[in-house]
Amino acid sequence: MPTVNAGSDGRTPVELYYEDHGDGRPVVLIHGWPLSNRSWEAQTGVLVDAGYRVVAYDRRGFGWSGQPRSGYEYDTLAADLKVLMDHLDLRDATLVGFSMGGGEVARYMGAHGTDRVAQAVFAAAIPPALRRTPDNPDGGVTDDLLAGFQAEVRKDRMAFLEGFMTNFFSAGGTLKVSDAQRRYALELAQWASPKGTHDCIAAWGTDFRADLERCDVPVLVIHGDADAIVPAEVSGRRTAESVKDGRLHVIAGGPHGINASHPEEFNRVLLDFLKEA
Repeated sequence: MPTVNAGSDGRTPVELYYEDHGDGRPVVLIHGWPLSNRSWEAQTGVLVDAGYRVVAYDRRGFGWSGQPRSGYEYDTLAADLKVLMDHLDLRDATLVGFSMGGGEVARYMGAHGTDRVAQAVFAAAIPPALRRTPDNPDGGVTDDLLAGFQAEVRKDRMAFLEGFMTNFFSAGGTLKVSDAQRRYALELAQWASPKGTHDCIAAWGTDFRADLERCDVPVLVIHGDADAIVPAEVSGRRTAESVKDGRLHVIAGGPHGINASHPEEFNRVLLDFLKEA
């Protein structure tokens, strides 16, 4: 299993698992909470067949990466991404962040620049600022809501994940993937670190507005208009408006998990964007 050690700079050390397939310009896929790189199954083969090098890794605490007891805030998570980018010497890359993974994309560019980055994609992603504050009244979550989610995870993580993954793939109360697909995603989530699952919820409240201001590469935002987890008006539309060169593609009837529920449309829009680099 290919891994790279992240944390040699004094952060909590962890082995990050990654997959590296194909040749050509690199596309880095960063998964959402609480899944793993396997959630990109509908994209990986399509991208490789289109001539791209696809790198997909597991965030610390998830998938086959190590499960440390700390390091689940975005400065560390973005530093983990930098370790992987440097280790593989990826250049002219497109960073594709889904949901929580959009936070790594934003913080990576804000903290480490875009020397290695040609494009960025935010798919159903949490930037620019999900937490509602006096200077961010359009945020979608409150501190009490995030604390409530964490309390539910502590009380009965499996029950919380059961409901979450149903909402993840539902639009208007209707499941938009097969129940087998939902159960597969649920299994990925169940094997994640309980501590990482819990702590990452607090990171959802991170403010990425300053990071997006530093973004100087073309940005594609893909969001479902029926997203019950991260509504498009709270995140996707605002992200597209926050960057210098941003565009928004809205998937009609799309739930949160649009890369699985609407793979043909998602992949077509992504490939069209990749061809522009």
